[in-house]
Amino acid sequence: MTRDVSTRDIVYIALFAALMAAVNLVPPIYLGFLPVPITAGTLGVMLAGCLIGAKRGGLAILLFVLLVALGLPLLAGGHGGLGVFFGPSAGFIIAWPIAAYVTGWLTEMNWKRMNAVWFFVFSVIGGIGVVYLIGIPWLAVVAKLSLFDAAKGSLVFVPGDVIKAIAAALIAETVRRSYPLMQAAR
Repeated sequence: MTRDVSTRDIVYIALFAALMAAVNLVPPIYLGFLPVPITAGTLGVMLAGCLIGAKRGGLAILLFVLLVALGLPLLAGGHGGLGVFFGPSAGFIIAWPIAAYVTGWLTEMNWKRMNAVWFFVFSVIGGIGVVYLIGIPWLAVVAKLSLFDAAKGSLVFVPGDVIKAIAAALIAETVRRSYPLMQAAR
């Protein structure tokens, strides 16, 4: 059974696209040995999936990515435009809507038992696992690295991504407890 997109859905999608833009106001941190910067972007991806579910979370992040493609400087460091989709970070950016969807789907399938631990696990699976699964091969091709070298270089991002997953889990659990309408909105 399909459900039409409600006004509430549109509001959540727009709100989380804006949240993603706000998260990307944190300046990127460039490391000299890898052409992909450390950003806060995956935090927004994780939160979208955890808080508004698969469909709305995926669409919110897809809207954000489309706005970037149209040239809005919404990525960390004020980047935007089609050019970012040809660089070494593109695979990670393209993975974001899929990652939000996966995180949201896992959350929805387990909503009755959700707590901070499960929010963390699902943020790691979607917000780190899916993003790396798509981003690392892209990075390898564009940067002319072996898959092993791209993966090895990406290990530097794991601690920060785990911190973002912890933050997303704590925020999602707080919202789940204090705003029970989120559960009804699914």
